[in-house]
Amino acid sequence: MKALKAVVMSLLLALSLPALAVEMEAVKDAAKTQVENRIDLNTADVTQLQELKGVGPKTAEAIVQWRDSQGPFTSVDQLLAIKGIGEKTLAKMRDSLVVQ
Repeated sequence: MKALKAVVMSLLLALSLPALAVEMEAVKDAAKTQVENRIDLNTADVTQLQELKGVGPKTAEAIVQWRDSQGPFTSVDQLLAIKGIGEKTLAKMRDSLVVQ
């Protein structure tokens, strides 16, 4: 009886592993898509930055100038150093940004 139980458990495990692998791949793809849909502060140009809520031409140019003078962003929070971007504006755009 124990041997039969072990065989059944092994079979159930073998049958469930491919489904688990497919599910994990779907989660990984969703995470990748989420990052791909965000604007990278370290590579975005002025036009791309203007797609963000609360960012117009002057602010977009200020972001690029800050990046050129200070180096790559290491955190989205560094946007607070840019004139025209405060806590409220940053909160509106935070989910649309990534720093890579």
